[in-house]
Amino acid sequence: MAAEGEVNPKLQQEINNWLQWDKNPTTRSEIQALVEDNNYVALEKCLLKRMAFGTAGLRAKMAAGNAYMNDLTILQTTQGIAKYLKNEFGDELSTRGVVVGFDARHNSSRFANRVTSMLIQHNIKVYKFSQITPTPFVPFAVTMYQACLGIMVTASHNPKQDNGYKVYLSNGAQINPPHDERIASAIIEDLRVPDAVWDDSALNNSKLVDDPFKQVYEEYFTKLTKLSKYRKLNTSTPLRFVYTPVHGVGLQFARQAFTSFSFAPFFPVKEQMEPDPEFSTVKYPNPEEGKGVLKLSFETAEANNCSIVLANDPDADRLAVAEKSSADGSWKVFTGNELGALFGWWALHVFNMEEVKCDRKDVWMISSTVSSMILHSMAQAEGISFEDTLTGFKWMGNRADFHMRQNRRVLFAFEEAIGFMYGTNVLDKDGVSACAVMAEMAAYLNDQNKSLQNQLHEIYEKYGQHVSNNSYYICHDSDKIKHMFHRLRHYNTDDDDSNKSAGISWDSYRYPSKCGSFEISHVRDVTLGFDSRTEDKKSLLPCTPTSQMITFYFSNGANVTLRTSGTEPKIKYYSEMVGSGDPKAFKSELDQLVQDMVDDFYQPEKNGFEARST
Repeated sequence: MAAEGEVNPKLQQEINNWLQWDKNPTTRSEIQALVEDNNYVALEKCLLKRMAFGTAGLRAKMAAGNAYMNDLTILQTTQGIAKYLKNEFGDELSTRGVVVGFDARHNSSRFANRVTSMLIQHNIKVYKFSQITPTPFVPFAVTMYQACLGIMVTASHNPKQDNGYKVYLSNGAQINPPHDERIASAIIEDLRVPDAVWDDSALNNSKLVDDPFKQVYEEYFTKLTKLSKYRKLNTSTPLRFVYTPVHGVGLQFARQAFTSFSFAPFFPVKEQMEPDPEFSTVKYPNPEEGKGVLKLSFETAEANNCSIVLANDPDADRLAVAEKSSADGSWKVFTGNELGALFGWWALHVFNMEEVKCDRKDVWMISSTVSSMILHSMAQAEGISFEDTLTGFKWMGNRADFHMRQNRRVLFAFEEAIGFMYGTNVLDKDGVSACAVMAEMAAYLNDQNKSLQNQLHEIYEKYGQHVSNNSYYICHDSDKIKHMFHRLRHYNTDDDDSNKSAGISWDSYRYPSKCGSFEISHVRDVTLGFDSRTEDKKSLLPCTPTSQMITFYFSNGANVTLRTSGTEPKIKYYSEMVGSGDPKAFKSELDQLVQDMVDDFYQPEKNGFEARST
């Protein structure tokens, strides 16, 4: 890295390129100001590192430079995608096209225009939504129109300064290897963009651009309606619901979802019902964070005698749920794993009720490997099939597509981060459909004189206790994260403050065999492709060398996975114990194990990691 006041030739070239190529006066002036201030440290940070085309595309802070989301990087990315699509689809592009949507964040609408301008520059047909939409509408539209690709401009539940660029394959699932790698290569082949793509006026008169909003809206809710199995019950239920889109796009679509299932209108959280890119009432616009984000929802519920809270994240692809206890009036915010258990039970209940004649082994449920294994337990007991995948719906959606192509039925897929795919109308997480299905489930249970919590207890009694403890630490220093995982792979070999034994070895790596008083029996390191449980020591899940992920399997039946987030500066951990017995005893033992793991593996005070706020 150059010191302040110095410039190296590579940086100078990047500066020249940026000032020549960027036609947005705001971001261009940001770089120009850094040059005039001789702030080469800042220039290196924003220009010498490029956003990685990762998890499902791009996600980063909105600012000037190659490392951030801005008009130029959006155009360069789309130019690479256009070249990739021409190689993949050829003449089909002119008829099948690309779907483009956007959320209500700062700059999302303009970024979507930039995407569209670049696509029509390459003579590609574009189905561009004319107004804000939920993220699930884009993959739904991809399959509806048999489009070649879908692009959604969103950063989901990230902080307000971020934005993103999410990409879907022609099957309606998020992009995965090797397609992401091919697109990344196509992007950097040529970073110059034509001047014409900066002029939005061409969009208004282009015969290549159609607005799919009305058609997609009608078709989406027509198909959603078919998921309702207790319409008469929904009409008469005494349950009252509160809904919040957490300042995002969801209100209009959640209302229509309720109408599609014949529910009376819910009570919206007035302070959060309209799109607000500032997310002015919450610290983080992520309902997964729990009671802090749902505070206004609880107040609205108390004022209107409601017992269920439903919350979408700002792009409406996730769902959080809370229920008021009839015993003491307290609010229970369900974890993603608990909601996965409830949705899984409901999917099986509906499937069994329909009495479909088929081989039950051709009926599937899917979850990510860091989520609860409750679906696996259900599948074993009910005689259906189950599969776990790497983290994220880019894996689950594509596996669902695979099974469907084999004439198999996929009932449900979920990830613990409150992402749910109920049915296969959308091969991605969908908070709009999940909202309606959860309301119907609650109404059905209420008619049986049960609550969601009652049903969850019955699920665990039948299929085994599944106790989990998941959280994360925040770290903005990638070197410290690398050091943490390096230490776990070279345990007690180059760490002078560790006196614990290390006994699980593979190649040149050595992993801990204990965590506190808890014995570790096996290790899976997906980053390196290692799994001590298999005969050939190779992980059954695909190797992911660009992201960190290690799972420790304990002799008491617990497992803990540590992984880095693909979209946020977080080191997450996921833990679970499964078995029969007292859930409180399981929780106590797992909590102690997690605390030992945090103290020894994370070492947050030594590394300066920031704990999740509560």
